[in-house]
Amino acid sequence: QAQAGWLQHDFGHLSVFSKSRWNHWVHKFVIGHLKGAPASWWNHLHFQHHAKPNCFRKDPDVNMHPLFFALGKTLSVELGVQKKKFMPYNYQHKYFFIIGPPALVPLYFQWYIFYFVVQRKQWVDLAWMLTFYIRFFLTYLPLLGVKGILGLHLLVRFIESNWFVWITQMNHIPMHIDYDKNVDWFSTQLQATCNVHQSLFNDWFSGHLNFQIEHHLFPTMPRHNYWK
Repeated sequence: QAQAGWLQHDFGHLSVFSKSRWNHWVHKFVIGHLKGAPASWWNHLHFQHHAKPNCFRKDPDVNMHPLFFALGKTLSVELGVQKKKFMPYNYQHKYFFIIGPPALVPLYFQWYIFYFVVQRKQWVDLAWMLTFYIRFFLTYLPLLGVKGILGLHLLVRFIESNWFVWITQMNHIPMHIDYDKNVDWFSTQLQATCNVHQSLFNDWFSGHLNFQIEHHLFPTMPRHNYWK
């Protein structure tokens, strides 16, 4: 599931086929049938992220601030001045491991994707999603039963969630996070991204998103070329 996540990311950025419509078609298959999520939902959130990375109230990836975490030097000071305290932020480096990685996919994404497609009437995406669940249940129900298959699904999403959050946060959260200052696009991308050392394992484990700087500057570039 994690590797399918990096694969759908490639198709979503139109970086596999030379024709856009081919990328869109396969994107729907990979994220819909192989992962059980809607392509329209991913596009809606991810395109905002690329347009304004680490910009508070514009990048969906930092929407967890300030309810759960105090992100960035500027916004953290702002919370302190306003004397707002939703969480014990002085311990956020410890409770991040409890709230963030384990919970995002199984507890939030899992229900929100269905809410998204119904609210926006994305019936084609919903049909693709249902093919994932039908295939999953037909495959494992005879082997595990109802309780077993629900447990397996939760376990898969739990592991995937930890994997996904670590990769997506390690190359953005350490960087500058603030309100949109309307600086030029190039500078916006650079101040919000950082890279992780290249290795055969890191490339595979992160879907080449250890080259986050290159990815944000050249999002349609095939990922195996980032190192160049």
